[in-house]
Amino acid sequence: MENKQCKIIFFGTPEFSAIILDKLINNRLKPIAVVTAPDKPEGRKKTLSPSQVKKLCLKKNIRVFQPAFLRNNAQIVEKLSNLNPNLFIVAAYGLILPLKILNIPHNGCVNIHPSLLPKYRGASPIQQTILNGDKKTGATLILMDEKMDHGPIIGQKELKEKIEKINYPELSAKLAILSANLLIDVLPKFLAKKIKITKQDHKQATFVKRINKLDGRIDWMKSASEIERMTRAYYPWPGAWTLLAAKKLKIIHVEILKINHKKQPGTIFYAKNKIPAVACGKNALMLKKIQLAGKNIITGKEFANGYSRLFNVVMQ
Repeated sequence: MENKQCKIIFFGTPEFSAIILDKLINNRLKPIAVVTAPDKPEGRKKTLSPSQVKKLCLKKNIRVFQPAFLRNNAQIVEKLSNLNPNLFIVAAYGLILPLKILNIPHNGCVNIHPSLLPKYRGASPIQQTILNGDKKTGATLILMDEKMDHGPIIGQKELKEKIEKINYPELSAKLAILSANLLIDVLPKFLAKKIKITKQDHKQATFVKRINKLDGRIDWMKSASEIERMTRAYYPWPGAWTLLAAKKLKIIHVEILKINHKKQPGTIFYAKNKIPAVACGKNALMLKKIQLAGKNIITGKEFANGYSRLFNVVMQ
């Protein structure tokens, strides 16, 4: 399907969205415009940086809109309406689209959601999939309405790969590719009105919240399995973290150590081969990679060599 047949406006912000957008462009579905988040300050110098989607748009010469808000924003409504779009495609944009925006395109708005809806409606389905230790996940395409992730399904596909040991960036990338391929397959049928539209079973809906920095704080009373999943779900942000001698310590990569111990949860001790480990509510975790506040990522052995005085200290 050529872009000339369907004037698409794409809404998206992070790497997940950029992967999908790139796939669409490479399949002759280049949007006439893109809506993404405003540039944000990053790093120690707080330099304004564009979103991953904007970076791609600059390379591909696509018009970009970056409204700070959508609700009661007559200016953005007018700008988008003047483009006379057929369809909006939304993928991890970051803001809720109000009714005045939803009503602009002639064929409606399609939302790409990285879960098997109605499971995990909300802002963090990929992280929740990892946190819960789910063995399967996938992508869903819905027609948007005013409620979050609530509209009818026009396409859904399960990811046919093992996900038990995957981290957030890895799973996000796989789901982005799956989502893009699903969209490329479904879109022509949807526009030709040759696709089955299925209502979600709202009684089966589950919800996930927007993640904040405090969600990454480790409770060492939890099992080693639960905390190991945290390290993968919350990498790279907000990170699974704890306090060691009143300083923040990010736990980057761990390995579950199945042992019975009588140590206080949070205690650092030596495991096999002088690799540091931490006692958990059940079993323990070997520290393979960690990051102290303001420092580079180091291996567990490097930590043991440089910070041996902190062994037998209880992390909070």
